[in-house]
Amino acid sequence: MRRNRKNDKTFFYEHFVVNKSILLKKLIKHKTLFLPSMQSYRKTFLKTLITSLFLFVAILALAQHRRMTTREYIKKYKKVAIMKMKQYKIPASVTLAQGILESGSGNSRLARKANNHFGIKCHKDWKGKRFYMNDDVRHECFRKYRKPEDSYRDHSLFLTKRGRYSFLFDYRITDYRKWAYGLKKAGYATNPKYPKLLIKIIKKYHLDQYDNQALKGKRKYRSRRKIVAPPSIAGFIKYGKSPNGLYQIYKNNGKKLIIATKGDTFKKIADEFEMYIWQLYKYNDTNKKHVLKIGEIVYLQKKKRKPQRKYKVHIVRQGETLRFISQLYGMRLSRIYKLNNLPAGIQVANGTQLIIR
Repeated sequence: MRRNRKNDKTFFYEHFVVNKSILLKKLIKHKTLFLPSMQSYRKTFLKTLITSLFLFVAILALAQHRRMTTREYIKKYKKVAIMKMKQYKIPASVTLAQGILESGSGNSRLARKANNHFGIKCHKDWKGKRFYMNDDVRHECFRKYRKPEDSYRDHSLFLTKRGRYSFLFDYRITDYRKWAYGLKKAGYATNPKYPKLLIKIIKKYHLDQYDNQALKGKRKYRSRRKIVAPPSIAGFIKYGKSPNGLYQIYKNNGKKLIIATKGDTFKKIADEFEMYIWQLYKYNDTNKKHVLKIGEIVYLQKKKRKPQRKYKVHIVRQGETLRFISQLYGMRLSRIYKLNNLPAGIQVANGTQLIIR
């Protein structure tokens, strides 16, 4: 039985057009319900994220600005102080005590901003980075370092290369009391209570134990080397006269030399032996500023890298410099620095055992 066309149209309208409009209304309804909930979720998520980031930054800032305790400072830098004692012959106890006192256990502005733990100012010879702050005078210049360990190294160089501190190295390396008063005497600090403050810190935290630790390892290592009496000028071998007979020529460790007399200069010696002055400077590890003294050894040839085979260790005596020792053994000064891991220009303490071969 066929449906009439009119009924077909009615059926199509009811089932497709009407239903389609209902479906669209439902979709719109669900969309309007869904969008607000999604926006609300996003707002909540953003608020949570921002709050979390803020708390993280705040915690990080607090962690960075948290004050380091003195015991934490000692634990962090004791190995550095021990290492510097072995290299430069400065008591580890004194170095640590100075670091604690000068930097406020690493909490001072100078220590945090410039990694300067010893309050060392720029001075004329400083070529590194600078940090300015008010101290004894307004806008004073202090040395700035890449890391705290560089500050420890510069502190050691500061004491070993400046003449006014040279007398400190005559003291026993374990006598921290004399070192503390000696630093004040040399003008390291202006505070009259500076020595007592250092000694108090050393006693309170038993910092002298690190001096013993440094010496323990050193003695064990050097006990294997046989010590032989050093050569003397009187024992040098005579090797004839200079061209014009002005000087007696000697030999030491296979190299020619003379002994300076009154009125001698490098120019006079160079003219006598028909040499360039720069050669004498080079052979004798010196420069044009050096003034010859009576009895000084002057080499006419480049010295050897090593002394004679029998010499292994030299014990530093009163008044001896590393250059004098290198001249005595007829060996290059740079070799002594290298064998003992020492910086150029350092002043070593009496009784120090130097490896020379």
